[in-house]
Amino acid sequence: MVQAEAADRPDGQAGLVAAARSGNLAAFELLMRRYERLVLVTALRLLGNLPDAQDVSQEAFLKLYRNLGKLDGEDALGSWLYRVTVNACHDQRRRGRREAPLEDAGQPAAAGADPHQALAEGERFRALELSLRMLPEKERAALVLRDLEGLSTLAVARVLGSSEATVRSQVSKARVKVKVFVERYFGRQS
Repeated sequence: MVQAEAADRPDGQAGLVAAARSGNLAAFELLMRRYERLVLVTALRLLGNLPDAQDVSQEAFLKLYRNLGKLDGEDALGSWLYRVTVNACHDQRRRGRREAPLEDAGQPAAAGADPHQALAEGERFRALELSLRMLPEKERAALVLRDLEGLSTLAVARVLGSSEATVRSQVSKARVKVKVFVERYFGRQS
């Protein structure tokens, strides 16, 4: 009974999906707000630059709007958005990608942060971003979804349309490549 009531509430995910299906634009906007970080951050990690990630994010939500009627189940939305985002990133890379200048690869330091610590964190972030750019698309997608987005191996396999064994292999290979890249990167920095 409690689950049915939660699904009927407009702020519950199932209620929002149902309301958006019926043409409620406010409900669709709430869905977008709930998932905008997931889509944008995933696209940014896969593509390496903000303009392309924003394009992919917009494309993913446009596809969501067009395909709301095809979604089934409350858990399907997150997985579906990951799958659409990953596929849109692959398409974007095939069309030709823009590389972000290396100066833009770091994150801004938090206000009041120790400048030395902020610099070290910025360098670690830069090394991770550069190492992700070096990975083949499938390994990058598996690593981003598994290690950075925190999805289970089964969920990653579903999103990527592959087996769990393949995902484990891709993540393992990607981790080794990232480790080697980061070691070389910081070896050159010394």
